[in-house]
Amino acid sequence: MDTTLAPPAPSSKPAAAAPVVAAPPATLLFVDDEPAILSALRRLLRPLGHRVLLAESGAEALEILEKEPVDLVMSDMRMPQMDGAQLLQIVRQRWPDAMRLLLTGYADISSTIAAINQGEIHRYISKPWDDQELLLSLREALDRHRLAHENRILQKVTAEQYDQLQTANAKLDEMNRQLEGNNAQLEKRVASRTAELSQVNDMLGAAYQQLQTNFMLSIKVFAGLLELREGSLPGFSEKVGSLSQRLALKLGLSESQRTDCYAAGLLCEIGKIGLPDRMLRKAFSAMDDEERKRYCRHPLMAEAALMPLNDLRSVSRLVRQHQERVDGRGYPDGLSGDDVPIQAQLIGLAATYEGLMAGRLAEKRYTPEEAQEAIIKASGSHYSPALVDAFKKVMADAVAQEPPMREVKVNELAPGMVMGRDLISPRGTLLLSKGYMFDAAVIRTLNELVRREGLNVSFFVRTDMPKSASTAVAA
Repeated sequence: MDTTLAPPAPSSKPAAAAPVVAAPPATLLFVDDEPAILSALRRLLRPLGHRVLLAESGAEALEILEKEPVDLVMSDMRMPQMDGAQLLQIVRQRWPDAMRLLLTGYADISSTIAAINQGEIHRYISKPWDDQELLLSLREALDRHRLAHENRILQKVTAEQYDQLQTANAKLDEMNRQLEGNNAQLEKRVASRTAELSQVNDMLGAAYQQLQTNFMLSIKVFAGLLELREGSLPGFSEKVGSLSQRLALKLGLSESQRTDCYAAGLLCEIGKIGLPDRMLRKAFSAMDDEERKRYCRHPLMAEAALMPLNDLRSVSRLVRQHQERVDGRGYPDGLSGDDVPIQAQLIGLAATYEGLMAGRLAEKRYTPEEAQEAIIKASGSHYSPALVDAFKKVMADAVAQEPPMREVKVNELAPGMVMGRDLISPRGTLLLSKGYMFDAAVIRTLNELVRREGLNVSFFVRTDMPKSASTAVAA
């Protein structure tokens, strides 16, 4: 039980990543006191067309930065006089727009964490590096640099438009003061202007709400990127986010906390984007020791990916902590008791519950009932009893809201029957959606498929037989 739900935290080793597509040309500065490493980096980057600058010390790097506009600085951690953490902290203070990466060995992990906190390092790369993973990290950093630049331009344009609007409002206010004391016709014009201002304010409020909606939509798109990978499960992140939000509501958390829980649930898998497809296809219990060590670093990788986004700082912290356990046997930091925030616990619970049913943690897929029993048994070890009580209530609410249904085999299907639950393939693909109404043609196709493939498939159909239902099919 303990191994299935959340194993103790191990270390990881770098492995090969997917091929990297070249980013647009940029100016890169590499800092290392070993000329051989600088030469290797220059050779690696030469085919991509980037402008590469090299420095053998922190002081030499600062001299280059004084003279040259640089998009990205990557420094080795261990250097004499000025180490990589000190250099990148100065870069953050004097050239904050430059992306900052740290090249470090596993033994420097404590110094790396301090560097991330002090120099706001966007990412660290372990030595020895894998060429493709290094190129991928550089491309991602340059993409962020470009997006940040575009965002600054957009903010400048927005600020200018806001100033123009403020100027227009000031002019309207002056007109209102001049119209005071005039006849009824002038008062009518004042009222008209006031109505215009109210409309503008309403538009600004609607625009702000739209920005918030678009921000959450961007998070969903970001979370959905991982589900495009082979071995990923469509809709898994949304299920974890939705259950996290319901648990937060049942625990009486504030609206902002519920929003953070939902966002963290959507993004809790994002650290796996650097894992190879073969690991995504494996259940945790089927991995070897090296694979488990690498897998258990995904909360750290997720936090590093989300940290540069100011609006997601609290969310990134929850994602880092969602695999911690109240008994102290979680990862990556081994927190225990009240040091594990209830928001992080509920995200971990939601991810474990959905992961058990999806076959991600064990080689067999748990039924909803088996998954619920596993969660309940973890009360006091993995999760606080109050959270498990809230989970049981949420599950009871879900059962109460389900329509009456019965389980049938394919040869029992009849036209007009309606699906009461989603039908998911063994690989996690949605085959038939809840609310789908069967017709004769689809029933014939399903009978042929089951007979040809030798499948043992059950369908949960509604017994209240609603008159209207969706006929949408997802394949």
